Amino acid sequence: MSGRPIAETAYAKINLALHVRRRREDGYHDLETLFAFVDDGDRLTARPAERDEIMMRGEFAAQLDDPFGNIVAKALTLLPHGRGWAVELDKRLPVAAGLGGGSADAGAVFRMIEATRGLPDDWRARAAKLGADVPACVRSEACIGTGTGTDLASVANDLAGTPVLLVNPRIPLATGPVFKAWDGEDRGPLPEGNLRHIALAGRNDLEAPATAIAAPIAEVLDALRETGPWLARMSGSGATCFALYDDIAARDAAAARFAEVRSGWWQMTGVLR
Repeated sequence: MSGRPIAETAYAKINLALHVRRRREDGYHDLETLFAFVDDGDRLTARPAERDEIMMRGEFAAQLDDPFGNIVAKALTLLPHGRGWAVELDKRLPVAAGLGGGSADAGAVFRMIEATRGLPDDWRARAAKLGADVPACVRSEACIGTGTGTDLASVANDLAGTPVLLVNPRIPLATGPVFKAWDGEDRGPLPEGNLRHIALAGRNDLEAPATAIAAPIAEVLDALRETGPWLARMSGSGATCFALYDDIAARDAAAARFAEVRSGWWQMTGVLR
């Protein structure tokens, strides 16, 4: 890295569809998911330093109580990047929210290192060590994930530019209990087709168990559906839900309504990448 700082956005991840196929003997689950990414999220800035340093600010920074044990620090230890980086993380995405916030932060670190030094050939394996969503978050492009979510296949993206509204009732929801509450029923594979068809014909198998644990998720989904999106669904293991609209005006009207009548809920607007 030169003396000038570099910056990167950690794009919010959403699962347009998430099919849980089976619980594996190793304790993980076989998944089929359609990843998509919003054009906004956490913000990272890095400067050269004598040693690695992590500084955090932003609305949700207080929820990350160990700056040197978080995923940004772990990503730095996995990749050669010079003597040291001083990284400032503006934590704008809620934690434990189904948006891959930590994975997105790690993905941003990978892209920053790629831009300055390049990535090693085995970067995908290194990314997978940090979490199942991290390989997808490195590229932050729409794709299909299988296995535990780390086996990725490209897909034609007909939804780029689609307006999206993210809403979270400010309830952190750990992934483990949601998977544990899944009923174990295989409801079938992802459908084939373009992104819009897969999203509409697909489902999120974790929506029911997550709602059983955190009832406000159902309230968020009902409120989103009242705003006229062509799709409203929970992302990942929750509790964030998303709504997709055909035009920005409809999205912004929905966001304004939420700000007025649900001011306690977190929200973010953007478009799909």
